[in-house]
Amino acid sequence: MIAALLALGCSGRPNLETLRDPEACAACHPVHVEQWRGSMHAYASTDPLFRALNARGQRETNGELGDFCVRCHAPLAVELGLTTDGLDLDDVPEELQGVNCYFCHSVSAVDGTHNNPLQLTHDGVMRGGIADPVRNSFHASRYSPLLDRDDAASAQACGACHDIVAPSGAHIERTYLEWRESVYDRDDVAFQRLTCGNCHMEGDDRPVAELAGSTFPVRRLHGHAWPAVDIALTDFPGRDVQRALVQDALDDVINPQLCVTVDPVGLETSIVADLENLAAGHAFPSGAAADRRVWVELVAYQGGEEVWRTGHVEPGVAMDDTPDPDRWSFGDRHFDATGGLTHFFWEVETVASSLLPAPTAFSPTDPDWTDTHRARTWVVEGVQADRVTLAMHLRPYPLDVARRLVEEEGLDPGVVDAIPTFTLGSAALEWSVDLGRACVR
Repeated sequence: MIAALLALGCSGRPNLETLRDPEACAACHPVHVEQWRGSMHAYASTDPLFRALNARGQRETNGELGDFCVRCHAPLAVELGLTTDGLDLDDVPEELQGVNCYFCHSVSAVDGTHNNPLQLTHDGVMRGGIADPVRNSFHASRYSPLLDRDDAASAQACGACHDIVAPSGAHIERTYLEWRESVYDRDDVAFQRLTCGNCHMEGDDRPVAELAGSTFPVRRLHGHAWPAVDIALTDFPGRDVQRALVQDALDDVINPQLCVTVDPVGLETSIVADLENLAAGHAFPSGAAADRRVWVELVAYQGGEEVWRTGHVEPGVAMDDTPDPDRWSFGDRHFDATGGLTHFFWEVETVASSLLPAPTAFSPTDPDWTDTHRARTWVVEGVQADRVTLAMHLRPYPLDVARRLVEEEGLDPGVVDAIPTFTLGSAALEWSVDLGRACVR
């Protein structure tokens, strides 16, 4: 590993150019860098959806969009003056693409709540969440609460890039705000505050560094894969691993209940679905909620045959292209200055939301309590169901909008084919008359 450092031009303390290269980090921190390589942070400026949307936004605003997109998708390249609008990212060195190790570990202050107000200090000191870092000959180390997932300040460092206010002033991504208003940002004797990193940076116990001839103590370290909703849509390191991590995260988010009442006299079946967001830590869906497609699928059976269904969307078919007046879906909708629906954030003036909120208090008696349950009833006439199933699906990006980018921006059609549809494990329920009760959860 010393040879690997020397091959990168390192001798004793490296210069800043070397520190900015994740491959220099990999020599001593191979596990973290391997996780990062397959993360959406590493993919952020490579993502063809981002590239296509940024190109369209620059064209339609005559360049006024500036660094709005790229300051979060390639923040170090912007910091170093290597791009001002993201249209020349192919000319930016690979090691400075995306959100890399140096960028996060050089953050020294957060001057705001949205649109990446992070301040870097280019002093060669790598900041982290370890209170007593071991001295080493490669770089100076310093503890920072901004990099410590057990400190509330770390949520500010994450959230400042994950809350986005559009040029119009519309708050189009609100993950950090949702967390701040939730129970997860409260200190309580019965509940420990949970930060972004507590959920999205689950770690393990291991030495922080691996270097021949040196011994480092075992620490509880942060994971660097950051699974959430999005995955790479092109050939990219660790793509299958990332998808599995996202599925695992989604499988624990929703607490559902399904109640069915059959009226043999009126010959109808009443179906009630009750959904509660207990584990997201913020609203669900969140982030680019106008891009998310989250919907409920219900199927009723009678005598072994399907007799009614809502929320069925065929693979490869856009949810919005599937007419279904009974479908229950969640997300944001963006509207432009004329009140028309828009899929492009630089046109957004107002936002309409239909989300599953995060808990805001521990008890209904708490003055901050907000009911997190969302329920809907379907009355199916002419049916005496003896079995009903519930499922919940999520697509990170709408297929119909992606296909517009294929036609109008030259996006590779293979990107559309790669957009996944996740089915949430915890939201899968089945009721049957044989259970002898009206509700299952």
